Amino acid sequence: QVHLVESGGGLVQAGGSLRLSCAANRPTLSNYAMGWFRQTPGKEREFVAAISSTGSTLYADAVKDRCTIFRNDAKDTVYLQMDSLSPEDTAVYYCAADRGGYIVVPPGHYAYWGQGTQVTVSS
Repeated sequence: QVHLVESGGGLVQAGGSLRLSCAANRPTLSNYAMGWFRQTPGKEREFVAAISSTGSTLYADAVKDRCTIFRNDAKDTVYLQMDSLSPEDTAVYYCAADRGGYIVVPPGHYAYWGQGTQVTVSS
């Protein structure tokens, strides 16, 4: 069982930056693909970014050029650096792990999820 814990969310003004972290409880995280998703009330969970076990990355168009996903397997942690934030980025952000190791987009493919961290961007 993989247990994921997100941190780094908070309140930030438009144009600001946040770095979200996702820490895992086991040392084999390097074998997993990792994804970041976000969700607002009444909407489906939305793909934000993903990174494969070998370091390939994929971003949603809405965050491309503003976000960077990267991993530190020595620390069993995955990060999402978010810059130039806007109120539209306000959501609960979740990280997820997929055992396949390859980038996948649909949230249903991910076996493990964190509890989420709130990001609020004020105008």
